[in-house]
Amino acid sequence: MVIRLRRNHSDLFGQFDDLRREIDRAFGEAGFSRWGQPFSRASFLPGRQARSYPLVNLSEDRDAIYAEALAPGIDPSTLDVSVMRDQLTISGEKAPAAKGANPEDFHRNEREAGKFVRTIHLAAEVDAEKVKADYKNGLLTITLPKSEDAKPRQIAVNAT
Repeated sequence: MVIRLRRNHSDLFGQFDDLRREIDRAFGEAGFSRWGQPFSRASFLPGRQARSYPLVNLSEDRDAIYAEALAPGIDPSTLDVSVMRDQLTISGEKAPAAKGANPEDFHRNEREAGKFVRTIHLAAEVDAEKVKADYKNGLLTITLPKSEDAKPRQIAVNAT
């Protein structure tokens, strides 16, 4: 790895900025994302850091947070959704596409299989007793009602 710094020694902040960019570039070339998570095709294998699966979209309104997890090909009986305060955890198992096939028989195998766990930090605490989850056509939809303490309150302003 070669680090190129500016020759003007009086521009110390510029040198630090150059160093940060070079380190980011070096880690990017080594197969790391910007947030330090390694990219790996073997993300479902034991002993490897899990890739972010399933892919999740989060949105919210005044009363609830909504999560949509893209999880095609999963047996819904293996899905487990749990909530604790402001954390949502989705876990399950994705079965292999070709059951009974030997690994040597594959020319290409890009669809991962195995157990997965994903924990997502939510923007607000939710009422765990009222959470609903539905799975249809490979999409897991979760409605997470906000706790009363997390909902915004309108404050009346008195003019004197």
